[in-house]
Amino acid sequence: MNNVTLALDGAWKVLLTGLLLGAGLPAIFALGIRALAYGRGGAAEVDAGAPPHPAGQVVGAACFALVLVGVGLGLTFIVASGFGKALAFTPWPTLVAK
Repeated sequence: MNNVTLALDGAWKVLLTGLLLGAGLPAIFALGIRALAYGRGGAAEVDAGAPPHPAGQVVGAACFALVLVGVGLGLTFIVASGFGKALAFTPWPTLVAK
């Protein structure tokens, strides 16, 4: 029974990571595109005479910043493992010796 619990625990972690990084970052990017369309108003919206919404541009920029942070951390993890280091999340991400 202990093996089944360990297997399910590992599968849950893999599923969560896959959803977060595999589908989560593209979904956040798509939300940022949609927020920019809402922020522009005009032809990007259904109503061509819609006024621009500054909040949409702020939300779009925040979504893109979040995606860039995720991509940057992923690249840092790959490069760190190539140099024989590890990526540690103390108050902020740092490279430490393995």
